[in-house]
Amino acid sequence: QVQLVESGGGLVQAGDSLRLSCATSGRTFSGYAMAWFRQALGKEREFVAASTWSSGSTSYADSVRGRSTISRDGAKNTVYLQMNSLNPEHTDVYYCEARPLQHKATMHHLYAYWGQGTQVTVSS
Repeated sequence: QVQLVESGGGLVQAGDSLRLSCATSGRTFSGYAMAWFRQALGKEREFVAASTWSSGSTSYADSVRGRSTISRDGAKNTVYLQMNSLNPEHTDVYYCEARPLQHKATMHHLYAYWGQGTQVTVSS
């Protein structure tokens, strides 16, 4: 059974950084694409970043390119999202998602698995 467990969210101030973690289990993810999405209450889930597990190829939303980095640690079976220079517009629940294909995707419905999310709140 695939499990994705996010952590690392919290309340920070504008300008701070956060590193979100996604602990994976239940499968060998070498053939998977992993992604981070964000979602505000009542809104659709929005793409943030994606990476293929095996090659480490990455893609980013325009809104976070240059200030966020997605990475993975194979030994720890964990995917990370480093976010820098946060501002209140980054306040959302962040979800880790996985799809059993080595092709990144930017749409939530193309992913098969996701976690429960971790809340990020940025105060001004």
